[in-house]
Amino acid sequence: MSTQFFPPVSDNSVKVSNLKLSIQKKKVEPIGENFVHHAQRAIRNHTFSEYDEILAEKQRAHTAANTKAVDPDEALFDEKIEDESMFSIEAKDWKTADLYMAMGLSKLRYKATPEQIIKAHRRQVLMYHPDKTSAATNGASLKQDSIFKIIQKAFEVLTNDTKRKQYDSCDPKADVLPPKVGSKYDFFEAFGPVFESEARFSKKPYNVSLGDANSTKEEVEKFYAYWNRFDSWRTFEFLDEDVPDDSSNRDHKRYIEKKNKAARDKKKTLDNSRLAKLVERAFNEDPRVKSFKEAEKKAKEQKKWEAGAAARAEAEAKAKAEEEAKAKAEEEAKMAADSKLNAKKAKEAAKSAKKKNKRAIRSAGKDHAYFGDASKEEEIDAQLSTIVEALNDEQLVAVAAKMSGDAASAKAALQEVAKELSAAKSVAESSVSYFL
Repeated sequence: MSTQFFPPVSDNSVKVSNLKLSIQKKKVEPIGENFVHHAQRAIRNHTFSEYDEILAEKQRAHTAANTKAVDPDEALFDEKIEDESMFSIEAKDWKTADLYMAMGLSKLRYKATPEQIIKAHRRQVLMYHPDKTSAATNGASLKQDSIFKIIQKAFEVLTNDTKRKQYDSCDPKADVLPPKVGSKYDFFEAFGPVFESEARFSKKPYNVSLGDANSTKEEVEKFYAYWNRFDSWRTFEFLDEDVPDDSSNRDHKRYIEKKNKAARDKKKTLDNSRLAKLVERAFNEDPRVKSFKEAEKKAKEQKKWEAGAAARAEAEAKAKAEEEAKAKAEEEAKMAADSKLNAKKAKEAAKSAKKKNKRAIRSAGKDHAYFGDASKEEEIDAQLSTIVEALNDEQLVAVAAKMSGDAASAKAALQEVAKELSAAKSVAESSVSYFL
């Protein structure tokens, strides 16, 4: 550190205007941050860039050590109560207030955990406590006092499981409404959040999902079966008319309690009906259900067509068989008729041939001039008739065939057959004596 000294004024000094100062040499010593940095660089033999990097690292470490950890829940809490109408609600009408908004939990609502509710309450107390608002506004107003009481009521309700369930049952701002009927929308994007919201009232674990366009028929049926058997714990006690605390008029208390129960039952019935209609609408508008129904319809039509085709094929086969049988019967009848006719013709032909053969044998005597014995004409004709009647069909044909030859061969044939007939006792020898 340098020091300046001024010499004292002596009697021998000149006037002030001619004052001369005696100046001593300054003594300078290196101090300060830059000298320290210079000394450290020199001692450790660092370059300027190396030493700057060391200083930067120290600064980063200092900043990190003094930086507070960010609470991940902060992003989920409301910055402040934005709805000004909340501040106009009187403390006695706290039930008409949005309790989640009062707690700064509008984004989370029924999804808020107990830990988040406690954090949110601390935050709201710091923000809306009458003492704090009083210091900020030079005196707390009734408006600020009411909102703080509502915050306290909200904390009381939301940290009590039973009361919170009662409030969540009647929290319309947590509901997700389905799309308007007739509007254009993506089924899965529209109805997925609706069912997720409704599932918060389920007594059983919500172990199904709406799925997507690729869901199987079994998955879709399981989803709608779950909702058709949905068991809701939703109650409406929070909307009950307050029962007087005094017990002076018990009848009035019973009347209020009975009235509240009737109102709750009615709301429960309406809510069950609303949910049933919602599920029915979703089922009717589900594109997968329509696809399954169309596939089933086509399968039935295909089965019906196949059954019809089989029936038609069977009918055609039956008709063909009947036609073939009829044709065969007609053919057989025709063949039988032809056979009968042919038989008749053959019989007639045989009969005619037999007559012809008989004539040929009977007329053999006449045709061959009675074999040179004209005097025995009657005897020969009579014996030929006897031979003809005694011959069987084969003999008749054989003998008749020989009658077309000369007289000698014809007579020899007759003699031969006469001997056979006589030997067989078919004719008497006397009746064919001429040919024996």
